Amino acid sequence: MDDNPPASPARAVAWAMAAVALVLTLVGVLVQIRLPARWQPHPILTPDVGVALTFPFTGAFLVSQRPRLVIAWFICVGGLLGSGNVAFTALMFHWASQGDMGAAGVARAVELICWAVSGLLLAVLVPLYSPTGRLPSRGWRMVVVIGAVATLAEVVLGLLRPDPDPAGYRWPTVIHNPLQVRALLPYYSTLWDVLQYAIQACVVAALASLVLRLRGADPVTRRQIAWPLSVFAVYVVLYLIGPVMWLPATLWAAFIPFAILFAALRYRLYGIDTVISRTFVTAGLLIVIGAVYFGAGAVSSLVVSGYHQVAGLAAALFAGAFFQPLRRALLRVADRALYGPVGDPALLAERLTQEVRRADPADALASVVTVVREGLAVEGVAVEIAEGRPRYVESGHVGPSPREVPLVWHGEPVGQLLLGPPGVRRFAAAHDDRVLGALLPYVADVAHAVRMAADLQRSRERILAAREEERRRLRRDLHDGLGQTLGAMAMTINMARVSLAKSPATADDLLRELRTGMDAVAGDIRELVYGLRPPALDDLGLAGAVRALAEETLPRGTDGVEDVSVRVEGDLTGLPAAVEVAVYRIVQEALNNVRRHARAARIRVVVTRTPARDGGGELRVRIVDDGIGAPARPRAGVGVSSMRERAAELGGSCVITSPETGGTVVEARFPLVA
Repeated sequence: MDDNPPASPARAVAWAMAAVALVLTLVGVLVQIRLPARWQPHPILTPDVGVALTFPFTGAFLVSQRPRLVIAWFICVGGLLGSGNVAFTALMFHWASQGDMGAAGVARAVELICWAVSGLLLAVLVPLYSPTGRLPSRGWRMVVVIGAVATLAEVVLGLLRPDPDPAGYRWPTVIHNPLQVRALLPYYSTLWDVLQYAIQACVVAALASLVLRLRGADPVTRRQIAWPLSVFAVYVVLYLIGPVMWLPATLWAAFIPFAILFAALRYRLYGIDTVISRTFVTAGLLIVIGAVYFGAGAVSSLVVSGYHQVAGLAAALFAGAFFQPLRRALLRVADRALYGPVGDPALLAERLTQEVRRADPADALASVVTVVREGLAVEGVAVEIAEGRPRYVESGHVGPSPREVPLVWHGEPVGQLLLGPPGVRRFAAAHDDRVLGALLPYVADVAHAVRMAADLQRSRERILAAREEERRRLRRDLHDGLGQTLGAMAMTINMARVSLAKSPATADDLLRELRTGMDAVAGDIRELVYGLRPPALDDLGLAGAVRALAEETLPRGTDGVEDVSVRVEGDLTGLPAAVEVAVYRIVQEALNNVRRHARAARIRVVVTRTPARDGGGELRVRIVDDGIGAPARPRAGVGVSSMRERAAELGGSCVITSPETGGTVVEARFPLVA
């Protein structure tokens, strides 16, 4: 069933009460302005003025949004009574100044009732029933009963108050109380103080109920409770200090209903822990910097009397020097107070660094996930790594709908961090983003290391598989080709020996057949050798082999080819054999693609070696043609994949592009180790 159905009558009543409160407040302010100086209230402003200015309208708005929320009605009625207190206090002094003591006595009685009941509703019942509209438990009903009884006794005692001694009266004439009981005169002050202490105890107990709610609540409810708890805590401090804090108490009372409004309607949008943290840091900076400034100014004034500019400069320099370290220290203290040991990103980053140093990437990832979960105080944290081993590592339980945070390593996405719901005894607000900002680089580094380790392992597996496949091919070719041929040749030799004495002609035919078989064996051996390494590389070197390959694959005048040029820059001697083979095969595949698909007239092959100081450097190969270019939706075939794999196996890269000027560019890069 909906807790907040449309309620037009309730909304109308609430806004009518707010309108009446506005009229009463205006009347009270206007009347008080016109009072003679001798009859001005002391103090001029009280917390009820702040209540009258904000509580009625925020209460009416809250009632219109959630008409069944009991604290909304408490705020609305309490605000109306606070406005009545402001109005009838002013009217009491106005009629007394005019000599109408009867009307002033009636106004005093109304003002007393409004003041007492408003205090009960707003200072005791609202905190007790915040933020859900229900008491924390049945045991708290005793606080409600004590507060109500104390308030009723306070009203009765105030209505029966004996007239005070005119000698100690603050105003020109004593406002006569027609209901006074003169017998109470010796005990009145004591009884009044006892009732005040009882009500103060109820106010403190109401604040304690919010603290207990906060300790046992889930993260969402805790954030909701923190709003009324923070504002009421400050108000209780001001209330207990006494009348000397009347101005701050008045201003703070005007702020209270907005915090309750946030707690009831918008607590998910505002981080109360962030508000508390920033308020603490700002207040600390103002106090300490102000003290440093005035202290330095005073000392400078004493030392260099008459040089006010020097004093101001010295104070400013001291304040500026203390500002940034003090801000960091205060922020660390606030984080520790709100979040405990998990509130310091620097400590968490240090823990991550230690965990990464102690283990290999795969094991370090599990430790990192655990540290992040403890640092954010969430129920679970997981890391998903694209193409990693392991691909998924989880600590705790992230739940069905975790928060996803991308992991980026130097601009390259390497995975994502999954965050579960907040754990117990934890605020969930902008602090998480600050901690995440400190921890994400470390997590991304570990995720990248896991990917690199997985890539290395896959590369080793591919090398092992390729080696075994090559051995299998060699075994098959040797067994099925050379083995069978050599066996047949051995039989031919035996037959030739038998036939040599009886039939020389037959022996001659057998020997001729043996010669043919030997030529076939030589051809098979040559093919095996060529398959292992192109012989042109040994005969001509890499530069000569590439030139010969270009002339053989794309002879001039064939298929519209007008010019094929090969240019070599740098010294190509002493290159690793694997690099030479990879370059030769990539050029071979690229030229075959040009011949089959490009319809190009001019082809240019450039092989460049760039040396480095340590003796290594880079070898770059570019095959450029002026053909039709790559298709709009290219599909990587076996040849293209082979080129890229050959470059990747040696730590290089192979990129195929189609510039705007037309044609195709195949560029491969190979790092050269000293």
